Amino acid sequence: MRAVLDIVLIILDLYVWLLIASAILSWLIAFNVVNTRNQFIAAVGEFLYRITEPVLAPIRRMLPSLGGLDLSPIVVILIIMFLQRVISYYIYPNVI
Repeated sequence: MRAVLDIVLIILDLYVWLLIASAILSWLIAFNVVNTRNQFIAAVGEFLYRITEPVLAPIRRMLPSLGGLDLSPIVVILIIMFLQRVISYYIYPNVI
């Protein structure tokens, strides 16, 4: 059972990195640093969008509009950090 919890923690950590990569790529596209006509950039952007958007969309609907500032990745990262702490401190020690 601890192996399953370890896998869950690794997946949560990986998802945080995907959220960070998605945010950075969106900034790079918004400031015209990278061009989405490049097939590799378009493929990476589409992958990151499809992976992160199902989690970010409900958070965006709940948060108030702050103009061009999107705080939903920060909220999701904080929720993931909370889940990791709960698993590490309360669930993991009690599993045999």
